[in-house]
Amino acid sequence: MSRPTPPTYKIKNWRAYNEALKRRGSLTIWFDPEMMWEARPTGKRGRQPTYSDAAIQTCLTMKVLFGMALRQTTGFVESLLQLSGLDWSVPDFSTLSRRQKTLAVNIPYRGSEGPLHLLIDSTGIKVEGEGEWNARKHGGAKRRIWRKVHLGIDEKTLEIRAVEFTSGDIGDAPMLPELLGQISPNQEIGNVTADGAYDTRKCHEAIADRGAYAVIPPRKNAKFWKPDSAGAIARNEALHASKRLGRKIWRKWSGYHRRSRAETKMHCMKLLGQRLMAREPDRQVAELQIRVAVMNGFTALGIPVTEAVG
Repeated sequence: MSRPTPPTYKIKNWRAYNEALKRRGSLTIWFDPEMMWEARPTGKRGRQPTYSDAAIQTCLTMKVLFGMALRQTTGFVESLLQLSGLDWSVPDFSTLSRRQKTLAVNIPYRGSEGPLHLLIDSTGIKVEGEGEWNARKHGGAKRRIWRKVHLGIDEKTLEIRAVEFTSGDIGDAPMLPELLGQISPNQEIGNVTADGAYDTRKCHEAIADRGAYAVIPPRKNAKFWKPDSAGAIARNEALHASKRLGRKIWRKWSGYHRRSRAETKMHCMKLLGQRLMAREPDRQVAELQIRVAVMNGFTALGIPVTEAVG
Protein backbone atom coordinates (compact mmCIF):
# COMPACT_ATOMS: atom_id res chain seq x y z
CA MET A 1 0.00 0.00 0.00
CA SER A 2 1.44 3.34 -1.05
CA ARG A 3 1.93 6.06 1.53
CA PRO A 4 -0.59 8.92 1.22
CA THR A 5 0.73 12.19 -0.13
CA PRO A 6 1.19 14.71 2.68
CA PRO A 7 -0.81 17.92 2.25
CA THR A 8 0.87 21.16 1.25
CA TYR A 9 0.06 24.46 2.87
CA LYS A 10 -0.12 28.03 1.59
CA ILE A 11 0.28 31.21 3.64
CA LYS A 12 -2.86 33.32 3.25
CA ASN A 13 -1.55 36.52 4.86
CA TRP A 14 1.88 36.63 3.29
CA ARG A 15 1.96 40.43 2.93
CA ALA A 16 1.14 41.05 6.61
CA TYR A 17 3.44 38.25 7.78
CA ASN A 18 6.30 39.62 5.68
CA GLU A 19 5.89 43.02 7.31
CA ALA A 20 5.84 41.39 10.75
CA LEU A 21 9.13 39.63 10.02
CA LYS A 22 10.67 42.94 8.96
CA ARG A 23 9.47 44.64 12.13
CA ARG A 24 11.20 41.98 14.24
CA GLY A 25 14.50 43.35 12.97
CA SER A 26 13.67 46.99 13.62
CA LEU A 27 16.07 48.83 15.95
CA THR A 28 13.43 51.37 16.96
CA ILE A 29 13.13 51.25 20.76
CA TRP A 30 10.59 53.40 22.55
CA PHE A 31 10.76 54.54 26.18
CA ASP A 32 7.52 55.80 27.72
CA PRO A 33 8.28 58.93 29.79
CA GLU A 34 5.42 57.89 32.10
CA MET A 35 7.12 54.58 32.80
CA MET A 36 7.81 53.86 36.46
CA TRP A 37 11.62 53.69 36.18
CA GLU A 38 12.39 54.35 39.82
CA ALA A 39 11.08 51.94 42.44
CA ARG A 40 8.32 52.87 44.84
CA PRO A 41 8.94 52.53 48.59
CA THR A 42 8.26 48.99 49.73
CA GLY A 43 7.28 49.92 53.28
CA LYS A 44 9.78 47.41 54.66
CA ARG A 45 12.78 48.07 56.84
CA GLY A 46 16.19 48.43 55.27
CA ARG A 47 17.48 50.04 52.14
CA GLN A 48 14.86 50.64 49.50
CA PRO A 49 15.41 49.53 45.89
CA THR A 50 16.43 52.29 43.50
CA TYR A 51 15.03 50.82 40.28
CA SER A 52 11.67 49.24 39.57
CA ASP A 53 11.23 45.71 38.28
CA ALA A 54 10.20 47.20 34.92
CA ALA A 55 13.54 49.02 34.67
CA ILE A 56 15.52 45.88 35.53
CA GLN A 57 13.51 43.78 33.06
CA THR A 58 14.05 46.39 30.33
CA CYS A 59 17.82 46.24 30.80
CA LEU A 60 17.90 42.44 30.95
CA THR A 61 15.71 42.26 27.85
CA MET A 62 18.35 44.20 25.93
CA LYS A 63 20.96 41.82 27.31
CA VAL A 64 19.07 38.72 26.13
CA LEU A 65 17.99 40.19 22.80
CA PHE A 66 21.46 41.32 21.74
CA GLY A 67 23.53 38.71 23.61
CA MET A 68 25.55 41.21 25.63
CA ALA A 69 27.34 41.00 28.95
CA LEU A 70 26.06 43.01 31.92
CA ARG A 71 28.55 45.87 31.57
CA GLN A 72 27.85 46.16 27.85
CA THR A 73 24.13 46.19 28.64
CA THR A 74 24.60 49.12 31.01
CA GLY A 75 26.42 51.14 28.36
CA PHE A 76 23.87 50.21 25.72
CA VAL A 77 20.90 51.36 27.82
CA GLU A 78 22.72 54.57 28.77
CA SER A 79 23.15 55.44 25.09
CA LEU A 80 19.49 54.68 24.38
CA LEU A 81 18.34 56.98 27.18
CA GLN A 82 20.62 59.76 25.95
CA LEU A 83 19.21 59.43 22.43
CA SER A 84 15.69 59.54 23.90
CA GLY A 85 16.45 62.71 25.87
CA LEU A 86 15.71 61.07 29.24
CA ASP A 87 17.85 61.87 32.27
CA TRP A 88 17.21 58.54 34.01
CA SER A 89 20.08 56.79 35.72
CA VAL A 90 20.97 53.23 34.67
CA PRO A 91 21.55 50.34 37.09
CA ASP A 92 25.14 49.14 37.17
CA PHE A 93 26.14 45.59 36.37
CA SER A 94 26.17 44.44 40.01
CA THR A 95 22.64 45.75 40.56
CA LEU A 96 21.41 43.96 37.45
CA SER A 97 23.07 40.73 38.56
CA ARG A 98 21.64 40.95 42.07
CA ARG A 99 18.10 41.88 41.01
CA GLN A 100 18.00 39.23 38.29
CA LYS A 101 18.04 36.58 41.01
CA THR A 102 14.68 37.69 42.48
CA LEU A 103 13.09 39.43 39.50
CA ALA A 104 9.40 38.76 38.89
CA VAL A 105 9.40 38.79 35.10
CA ASN A 106 6.28 40.12 33.40
CA ILE A 107 5.46 37.83 30.46
CA PRO A 108 2.92 39.52 28.15
CA TYR A 109 0.37 37.63 26.09
CA ARG A 110 -2.72 38.63 24.14
CA GLY A 111 -4.85 35.58 24.79
CA SER A 112 -7.40 34.17 22.37
CA GLU A 113 -11.14 33.92 22.13
CA GLY A 114 -12.83 30.70 23.11
CA PRO A 115 -11.25 27.69 24.80
CA LEU A 116 -7.47 27.49 25.02
CA HIS A 117 -5.83 24.69 23.02
CA LEU A 118 -2.54 24.02 24.76
CA LEU A 119 0.52 22.38 23.20
CA ILE A 120 2.99 20.88 25.68
CA ASP A 121 6.62 20.02 24.97
CA SER A 122 10.10 20.24 26.48
CA THR A 123 13.66 20.67 25.29
CA GLY A 124 17.15 20.86 26.71
CA ILE A 125 19.32 23.97 26.81
CA LYS A 126 22.99 24.11 27.73
CA VAL A 127 24.18 26.12 30.71
CA GLU A 128 27.79 24.98 31.00
CA GLY A 129 30.32 23.04 28.97
CA GLU A 130 32.10 22.99 25.63
CA GLY A 131 30.31 23.57 22.35
CA GLU A 132 29.25 20.77 20.04
CA TRP A 133 32.19 21.19 17.65
CA ASN A 134 34.76 21.39 20.45
CA ALA A 135 33.30 18.32 22.15
CA ARG A 136 33.39 16.34 18.92
CA LYS A 137 36.91 17.52 18.06
CA HIS A 138 38.54 17.16 21.47
CA GLY A 139 36.24 14.72 23.25
CA GLY A 140 34.48 17.16 25.55
CA ALA A 141 36.46 16.26 28.67
CA LYS A 142 34.95 19.06 30.74
CA ARG A 143 31.54 18.59 32.26
CA ARG A 144 28.56 19.64 30.22
CA ILE A 145 25.43 20.67 32.10
CA TRP A 146 21.96 20.90 30.58
CA ARG A 147 18.65 22.18 31.89
CA LYS A 148 15.16 21.36 30.65
CA VAL A 149 12.63 23.91 29.48
CA HIS A 150 8.95 22.91 29.64
CA LEU A 151 6.54 25.04 27.62
CA GLY A 152 2.79 25.34 27.23
CA ILE A 153 1.90 27.10 23.96
CA ASP A 154 -1.40 28.53 22.76
CA GLU A 155 -2.08 26.75 19.49
CA LYS A 156 -4.03 29.64 18.00
CA THR A 157 -1.79 32.61 18.82
CA LEU A 158 1.48 30.61 19.21
CA GLU A 159 2.18 32.53 22.41
CA ILE A 160 3.83 30.81 25.37
CA ARG A 161 1.33 30.69 28.22
CA ALA A 162 3.24 28.54 30.71
CA VAL A 163 6.93 27.81 31.29
CA GLU A 164 8.90 25.73 33.79
CA PHE A 165 12.66 25.36 34.16
CA THR A 166 14.11 22.22 35.76
CA SER A 167 17.28 20.21 35.97
CA GLY A 168 18.00 17.63 33.30
CA ASP A 169 17.05 14.65 35.49
CA ILE A 170 13.40 15.72 35.82
CA GLY A 171 11.04 13.93 33.46
CA ASP A 172 8.48 15.56 31.19
CA ALA A 173 5.30 14.10 32.69
CA PRO A 174 5.68 15.44 36.26
CA MET A 175 5.75 19.01 34.96
CA LEU A 176 2.46 18.95 33.04
CA PRO A 177 0.31 19.62 36.16
CA GLU A 178 2.66 22.50 37.01
CA LEU A 179 2.19 24.01 33.56
CA LEU A 180 -1.59 23.70 33.79
CA GLY A 181 -1.44 25.37 37.19
CA GLN A 182 -0.04 28.52 35.56
CA ILE A 183 -3.19 28.90 33.46
CA SER A 184 -5.85 30.99 35.20
CA PRO A 185 -8.74 28.91 36.60
CA ASN A 186 -11.10 31.27 34.75
CA GLN A 187 -9.52 30.29 31.42
CA GLU A 188 -11.35 27.43 29.75
CA ILE A 189 -9.04 24.80 28.27
CA GLY A 190 -10.34 22.87 25.27
CA ASN A 191 -7.64 20.26 24.81
CA VAL A 192 -4.05 19.56 25.78
CA THR A 193 -1.75 18.01 23.15
CA ALA A 194 1.48 16.29 24.15
CA ASP A 195 3.63 13.36 23.07
CA GLY A 196 3.65 9.83 24.46
CA ALA A 197 5.96 10.72 27.35
CA TYR A 198 2.95 12.35 29.04
CA ASP A 199 0.84 9.17 28.90
CA THR A 200 0.62 8.82 32.69
CA ARG A 201 -2.22 8.77 35.19
CA LYS A 202 -1.23 12.06 36.80
CA CYS A 203 -1.15 13.86 33.47
CA HIS A 204 -4.55 12.54 32.37
CA GLU A 205 -6.03 13.34 35.77
CA ALA A 206 -4.65 16.88 35.71
CA ILE A 207 -6.11 17.45 32.24
CA ALA A 208 -9.48 15.96 33.21
CA ASP A 209 -9.61 18.15 36.33
CA ARG A 210 -9.48 21.22 34.07
CA GLY A 211 -12.33 19.85 31.97
CA ALA A 212 -10.04 19.47 28.94
CA TYR A 213 -9.58 16.70 26.39
CA ALA A 214 -6.19 15.00 26.28
CA VAL A 215 -4.61 14.45 22.85
CA ILE A 216 -1.81 12.14 23.98
CA PRO A 217 -0.90 9.03 21.96
CA PRO A 218 -0.94 5.87 24.12
CA ARG A 219 2.33 3.99 24.30
CA LYS A 220 2.83 1.09 21.89
CA ASN A 221 2.57 -1.46 24.71
CA ALA A 222 -0.21 0.43 26.51
CA LYS A 223 -2.81 -1.48 28.52
CA PHE A 224 -6.27 -0.38 29.53
CA TRP A 225 -6.49 1.29 32.93
CA LYS A 226 -9.08 0.63 35.58
CA PRO A 227 -11.89 3.10 34.78
CA ASP A 228 -12.04 4.63 38.25
CA SER A 229 -11.61 8.28 37.24
CA ALA A 230 -12.44 10.70 34.42
CA GLY A 231 -8.82 10.77 33.27
CA ALA A 232 -8.58 6.97 33.07
CA ILE A 233 -11.85 6.71 31.15
CA ALA A 234 -10.72 9.33 28.61
CA ARG A 235 -7.37 7.60 28.18
CA ASN A 236 -9.05 4.20 27.66
CA GLU A 237 -11.22 5.75 24.95
CA ALA A 238 -8.13 7.09 23.20
CA LEU A 239 -6.42 3.71 23.45
CA HIS A 240 -9.50 1.95 22.07
CA ALA A 241 -9.69 4.39 19.13
CA SER A 242 -5.97 3.99 18.47
CA LYS A 243 -6.23 0.19 18.37
CA ARG A 244 -9.36 0.25 16.22
CA LEU A 245 -8.28 2.90 13.69
CA GLY A 246 -4.52 2.47 13.80
CA ARG A 247 -2.03 4.92 15.24
CA LYS A 248 -1.56 6.91 12.02
CA ILE A 249 -5.27 7.42 11.43
CA TRP A 250 -5.83 8.26 15.10
CA ARG A 251 -3.13 10.92 15.00
CA LYS A 252 -4.75 12.56 11.99
CA TRP A 253 -8.27 12.21 13.38
CA SER A 254 -7.33 13.67 16.77
CA GLY A 255 -5.27 16.55 15.37
CA TYR A 256 -2.09 15.34 17.05
CA HIS A 257 -0.01 16.81 14.21
CA ARG A 258 -0.60 20.28 15.69
CA ARG A 259 2.06 19.47 18.31
CA SER A 260 4.72 20.20 15.69
CA ARG A 261 4.10 23.89 16.33
CA ALA A 262 5.53 23.43 19.81
CA GLU A 263 8.72 21.98 18.34
CA THR A 264 8.97 24.99 16.03
CA LYS A 265 8.67 27.29 19.04
CA MET A 266 11.50 25.40 20.76
CA HIS A 267 13.68 26.08 17.72
CA CYS A 268 12.80 29.78 17.89
CA MET A 269 13.85 29.89 21.53
CA LYS A 270 17.29 28.52 20.70
CA LEU A 271 17.72 31.17 18.01
CA LEU A 272 18.15 33.59 20.92
CA GLY A 273 21.14 31.55 22.02
CA GLN A 274 22.11 27.90 22.27
CA ARG A 275 23.01 28.32 25.93
CA LEU A 276 22.15 30.42 28.95
CA MET A 277 24.66 33.03 30.12
CA ALA A 278 23.65 32.98 33.79
CA ARG A 279 25.39 30.54 36.12
CA GLU A 280 23.02 30.27 39.08
CA PRO A 281 19.61 28.55 38.76
CA ASP A 282 17.60 31.55 39.99
CA ARG A 283 19.22 33.85 37.46
CA GLN A 284 18.81 31.22 34.75
CA VAL A 285 15.06 31.14 35.43
CA ALA A 286 14.82 34.92 35.00
CA GLU A 287 16.90 34.81 31.81
CA LEU A 288 14.67 32.10 30.38
CA GLN A 289 11.48 33.96 31.29
CA ILE A 290 12.80 37.09 29.61
CA ARG A 291 13.42 35.01 26.48
CA VAL A 292 9.79 33.95 26.63
CA ALA A 293 8.66 37.58 26.97
CA VAL A 294 10.76 38.54 23.93
CA MET A 295 9.34 35.65 21.89
CA ASN A 296 5.76 36.58 22.79
CA GLY A 297 6.52 40.14 21.70
CA PHE A 298 7.77 38.91 18.33
CA THR A 299 4.74 36.65 17.95
CA ALA A 300 2.38 39.54 18.67
CA LEU A 301 3.74 41.38 15.60
CA GLY A 302 2.23 38.75 13.33
CA ILE A 303 2.11 35.03 12.60
CA PRO A 304 1.40 33.14 9.37
CA VAL A 305 -2.12 32.00 8.60
CA THR A 306 -1.99 28.84 6.51
CA GLU A 307 -4.48 26.69 4.63
CA ALA A 308 -4.16 23.26 3.06
CA VAL A 309 -4.07 23.34 -0.75
CA GLY A 310 -3.53 19.67 -1.48
